[in-house]
Amino acid sequence: MEAEGYRGYCLERVAAAYDVVLITGEEPSWEVPYIRDCAVVPDPTDQAALSAAGRTLAERHTLTGVFTWTEWYLVPVARLARQLGLPTTAPETMRACRNKATTRTLFARHGVPSAASVTVRTVQEAQAAAERIGYPVVLKPAAHAASIGVIRADTPEQLTAAYPFTARAAGAGVESTSVLVEEYLDGPEVSVECVTYRGETTVVAITRKTVSDPPYFEELAHSVDAADPLLDMVAPAARAAIRALGITDGVSHVEIRLVDGSPRLVEVNGRLAGDMIGHLVRLATGIDLPRAAADIACGSAPDLTFSRSSAAAIRLIYPETSGTLRRLGFDEPCPPWLERVHFQHRPGDELVLPADGGDMFTARIGYLIVTGTTAGLVQARAEQAARSLLLEVTPHTADGPIGRGRAA
Repeated sequence: MEAEGYRGYCLERVAAAYDVVLITGEEPSWEVPYIRDCAVVPDPTDQAALSAAGRTLAERHTLTGVFTWTEWYLVPVARLARQLGLPTTAPETMRACRNKATTRTLFARHGVPSAASVTVRTVQEAQAAAERIGYPVVLKPAAHAASIGVIRADTPEQLTAAYPFTARAAGAGVESTSVLVEEYLDGPEVSVECVTYRGETTVVAITRKTVSDPPYFEELAHSVDAADPLLDMVAPAARAAIRALGITDGVSHVEIRLVDGSPRLVEVNGRLAGDMIGHLVRLATGIDLPRAAADIACGSAPDLTFSRSSAAAIRLIYPETSGTLRRLGFDEPCPPWLERVHFQHRPGDELVLPADGGDMFTARIGYLIVTGTTAGLVQARAEQAARSLLLEVTPHTADGPIGRGRAA
């Protein structure tokens, strides 16, 4: 999934306030207008190479902070910050965020309600764990992101069939290659966007999430309402999770399911949320999360003043089936409340859904973002905009187009 369409707004907001030097995995292109200097490190998870690049940039510039919004780089970047003597949450804490088994252990130790969880290495161990936990269960990689490799199993037969799907994804993990078997938390999913500065956490916004039908957990839509009535109810659980993990500084994305009306923790991502959620937060509340993350990384208190009270939503566009994208567009004119439409695929591209061995990177076509005064209004506008998509896919398993596809 290309970086500009999902993280371009982050770099733009940070560059509006700071001179930016960038460590990147490839030669910069769209980033060039926002940066003063850069170092290319083919694999930023390579600690030695990342640290060497950081030292080189520190020799050329006076660095006041370093941070990342990329999940896989959290631990190496925290180590780099510490090596350069710059503010950071401890690398050990970032490692705990990255390893969901460690996260569950810390939640249990600190009394944070989450899910029963067992680490396994084989399908036989997974079967035994599921019997102890009770079906349905969720299989997930211990150290991945974006719901890749996450699948629900309702029976022993489904678990046996699903295990290789998760194990393949887990094998690509850096911090861990283990598989987790977890209790299925049955209830609506939300995320809580939090900002922590010197150990004090402010809950900024709650994101309502729409996920796909079982067995997969594709994220299909998100909405943020500055006046969401759930905010006060989930805030204590989010703060407790951040304290349990030991996060002292930075922006966090805390995922929660509401089970029988009570919050149960799914995980804590020690970074800005993906899927443009930080942009939705700014549209709805006026709070600039990328700027806040940069301020904290530089040792300054972030500005968390609410300057708006409205709502915004994103719809993520997927096909109904795997196939070849034949037609893609949007009926004009675009209404003023349609903040943006972004396509990351083009006609001729192959789209592969998780059921056929793909993931969000191979299946997602793009997104659309809408604004409005209330949650109900943005949901209606997102549905209206989705109906204006011109989307045609030729299935891999049949001749001829299937029609519109889906946008959540």
